[in-house]
Amino acid sequence: MSEYVMVGLIGIAVLLLLFFTRLAVAYAMAVVGFAGYWYLTNFTAAVSLLSRDMYDVFSSYSLALVPLFVFMGFIAYYSGVSAKLYDVAYRCMGRVRGGLAMATVAACTAFGAICGSTTATAATMGTIGLPEMKRYNYGQRLATGCVAAGGGIGVLMPPSVILIIYGILTQLSIGKLFIAGIIPAFLIAALFIVAIVVYCSMYPEQGARGEYFTLRERLCALLEIWETGVVFFVVMGGMFFGFFTPTKAGAVGSFALLVIAVAQRKLSWQNFKNAVYDTLKTSAMVIMLVAGATIFGHFLALTRIPMEGANLVATLNWPGWAIITFICFIYLIGGCFIDALALITLTIPIFYPIVESLGYDLIWFGVIIVLITQMGIITPPVGVNVYIVKGLDQDVPLEEIFIGVIPFLIALFVGTAIMIAFPSIATFLPNLIR
Repeated sequence: MSEYVMVGLIGIAVLLLLFFTRLAVAYAMAVVGFAGYWYLTNFTAAVSLLSRDMYDVFSSYSLALVPLFVFMGFIAYYSGVSAKLYDVAYRCMGRVRGGLAMATVAACTAFGAICGSTTATAATMGTIGLPEMKRYNYGQRLATGCVAAGGGIGVLMPPSVILIIYGILTQLSIGKLFIAGIIPAFLIAALFIVAIVVYCSMYPEQGARGEYFTLRERLCALLEIWETGVVFFVVMGGMFFGFFTPTKAGAVGSFALLVIAVAQRKLSWQNFKNAVYDTLKTSAMVIMLVAGATIFGHFLALTRIPMEGANLVATLNWPGWAIITFICFIYLIGGCFIDALALITLTIPIFYPIVESLGYDLIWFGVIIVLITQMGIITPPVGVNVYIVKGLDQDVPLEEIFIGVIPFLIALFVGTAIMIAFPSIATFLPNLIR
């Protein structure tokens, strides 16, 4: 083993230790990357790397779409679009047993189409849905579990922040990644609804029936969410047909939703300021994370660990599917301890060359990664969405929420297996784009 590889392995070990000290992931990656690069080269080169990477990331045109799409999500939240989505889903599905939980999943899917953040989706739908499910005597496990798991659809449904970062790190088309996430997102939502049906058939007391609405009332309710449909089809249709780039799509979508909210007088000046503040805070966190990962990635590249890993895989006699399964297992375990966005920015420089050398479709791999990390956000000990739900309903024991997400975890495993067996589910739509 060469000295460079040894230094790289030590750097990874130090990084993991820093995680346990609760140092912010972005700063931990930047510090280890800077120190390691300094050790392998010299102080002047390390300072030059630090300044250049920080400038390149914060001035990146591609990363400009992060605050644009995040802003679109917060405008939707503060203008009441999310509440309307839940109400429509409830009118369409609330009558059947477990219907409110199904409505929550459907609303999470729709809100993810204009938000792209799992935590924002879980917090928004939890604020609206948990009191309603409690009012209709839903069991704690089903009510909290569907909110925590449903919020995860926000990381897969475009515009997904994680897919944006994956595209930037791998230099893949973000527009194609967005398109690739549509069918898998609906697949996971359908599997979640199936899981609710099965769970309520086994434990009927967990999901009571809601109110009955006529077909006319349901159709009229669908007309109330026209703004969501307009924004989604303008953004995704514009990228699909090549009218504008993903960055311009974020600007168009944000502007369209802002105009609609102001025209309907549903966005006060205070809520607009809140949306801007939350957007700045979230965007700064995401971009700083990318900057830290970039610095650490350049350090790893200097140690040749990614290349050595790819060469090692090339010498193994394992079939490609076994290697992909092993990588997925690493993401599954890592997602239990590290935030999904941080995990992807940390590991992509290592696994990307390996997957590329195996000849797998890299857009498909990006969707698979998002599916795997979606499990991590509802599994202990991190389980960020579980803790968000716990914060929304302090009366529910934490272990009850973790038990409640088990049916949805099973659904995610099934969905991942389907995606691995049939990659065209993710690649069909992107292949239509020239």
